Amino acid sequence: MSVDIQIATEATDELRDALATLLPQLSSSPPPTSDELAVLVADPGSVLFVARLGGRIVGSLTLVLYRIPTGLKAWIEDVVVDESARGHGIGELLNRAALDEAQRHGAKAVSLTSRPSREAANRLYQRIGFTIRETNVYRYDL
Repeated sequence: MSVDIQIATEATDELRDALATLLPQLSSSPPPTSDELAVLVADPGSVLFVARLGGRIVGSLTLVLYRIPTGLKAWIEDVVVDESARGHGIGELLNRAALDEAQRHGAKAVSLTSRPSREAANRLYQRIGFTIRETNVYRYDL
């Protein structure tokens, strides 16, 4: 079966249900509601990619584009491939599609973070050219 990478252009029930299955495999944060998903898909600064295998959504990635005084930057967030579909190169295809989209928009760089426990994901990011940065990442929870 071939993998098809697409940009989500509308917040369908299928997409909402797929994210409700996928995102708990990545995070304890709740998946988006239909309304939240509609806002995300309509946001010009966010690009939601989905991967289909055999017609079924089995992966997703969000590319966030933002402009700062030093240029256009991009960030990859919430990369997840369903446990049942891992090993088909879907994570790499999603990331390469996001990198192509960021380059098409003129981004100067694309950043991401990945927990050290996600060993396969970390190997993938390094294999496709991401480099580990010497920096501290801080977060302020509201």
